[in-house]
Amino acid sequence: MNIENKIKKLLFTLVIALSVSNYCLYSQNKTIKGRIIDDNLEPLPYVSIRISDTLEIGKTDLNGFFQIDIPVCQKEILFRYVGMDPTTIELVDKCNRVDVVMMLSGTYDFITLKRADRKRKKRYKKLPEIHKQAFEKNIFETEHACYRREFEPFYLQEN
Repeated sequence: MNIENKIKKLLFTLVIALSVSNYCLYSQNKTIKGRIIDDNLEPLPYVSIRISDTLEIGKTDLNGFFQIDIPVCQKEILFRYVGMDPTTIELVDKCNRVDVVMMLSGTYDFITLKRADRKRKKRYKKLPEIHKQAFEKNIFETEHACYRREFEPFYLQEN
């Protein structure tokens, strides 16, 4: 009898742990709308929109607009497009409009990765200004991004 009680407790704990870990999968969804352009203010058609790095949940239309449904607990969205740097954003809780400027990916021949990252970071720092220009030209509906985005370097320094 003692072993049976231990097995029951173990199974009960396992069921609780699995149901809590899968809570996000069965929770409510939220709708995110937005537009994606490049750093020349041109719309990007058919940009792949992913969550969890592998699950494609949508694409932009010919004018760069999209509408996706994601789980409420999902915080990161990845945008991928040929010829552009992959863009990962982290959603802010109340964010339901996402307007994104993607950077053109360049080729950096005959220079070090550190130097290529310095050039890319210089362009990256101009993205908020480009976002504001897109808003002023009625390309974007939001003046400022309501998400967090960090520079993703090619070269990772070792400590």
